[in-house]
Amino acid sequence: MQDVSTLVAQAREGRPRAVARLISLVEGASPQLREVMAALAPLAGNAYVVGLTGSPGVGKSTSTSALVTAYRKQDKRVGVLAVDPSSPFSGGALLGDRVRMSEHASDPGVYIRSMATRGHLGGLAWAAPQAIRVLDAAGCDVILVETVGVGQSEVEIASQADTSVVLLAPGMGDGIQAAKAGILEIGDVYVVNKADRDGADATARELNHMLGLGEARAPGDWRPPIVKTVAARGEGMDEVVEALEKHRAWMEERGVLAERRMARAAREVETIAVTALRERIGDLHGDRRLGALAERIVAGELDPYRAADELVAGLTEG
Repeated sequence: MQDVSTLVAQAREGRPRAVARLISLVEGASPQLREVMAALAPLAGNAYVVGLTGSPGVGKSTSTSALVTAYRKQDKRVGVLAVDPSSPFSGGALLGDRVRMSEHASDPGVYIRSMATRGHLGGLAWAAPQAIRVLDAAGCDVILVETVGVGQSEVEIASQADTSVVLLAPGMGDGIQAAKAGILEIGDVYVVNKADRDGADATARELNHMLGLGEARAPGDWRPPIVKTVAARGEGMDEVVEALEKHRAWMEERGVLAERRMARAAREVETIAVTALRERIGDLHGDRRLGALAERIVAGELDPYRAADELVAGLTEG
């Protein structure tokens, strides 16, 4: 058993090994997880969380790395949570974004962590909210969450980030992909990466047109900007940071940031509660209560909904 208070104190001092151990406790659903979250609760809530999503091949990792560089120029501490696809055999991450962001590996103001989805849909690891809290409490000013390029289910990032950045690239059929995946509803900032390629202007025009076909906006509503970048050369990244800061200021002015964070906390509580109930229901397999309810359903004495109500009542009472 590790001393949580010592780990938290060391993480606050910026020691990467302590941050890594805390996130490992989160990922492994350690028995100390409740103690960790209790210790971190009063320390978190200051970081600006930016989610980056988009189809595979648009340059999410390169853009993330370039954003880290741009924020470090402003002397901000940056945490990166790079969520990779999982190996179906080991459950581990396949890609390892830390390799692709190796230029920041020796920077004490940057912490990079790859997390595996472990089969969780939506482009995020199930432990992502708690891992974000660890990085927040460790003193990161900005946390960049890069999701798996999984297409339509990727929109979950919008529920975890303060600001969602959607990346597209010319020549990849992204206009159609954007419409299918629903990312036109979640993006706060749109980035057309690889803008030195043919078709970048056309992609930006098409995206602008599609955004114009969306919901009618009232005066003062946020209209997502479209920024063109060449992340591999760092071009356009200062403009992306500027767009992010404008969105943050807009949210703070209208109370949207607080609303988003409240909704995020509510979803986290709900997820923890539902997971606990599932575990308790899972423990009932072979239990006589579940078997008795099943017998009554088969005999026509009870419908499945009433049976579920009885089961939930029994679990909550017990």
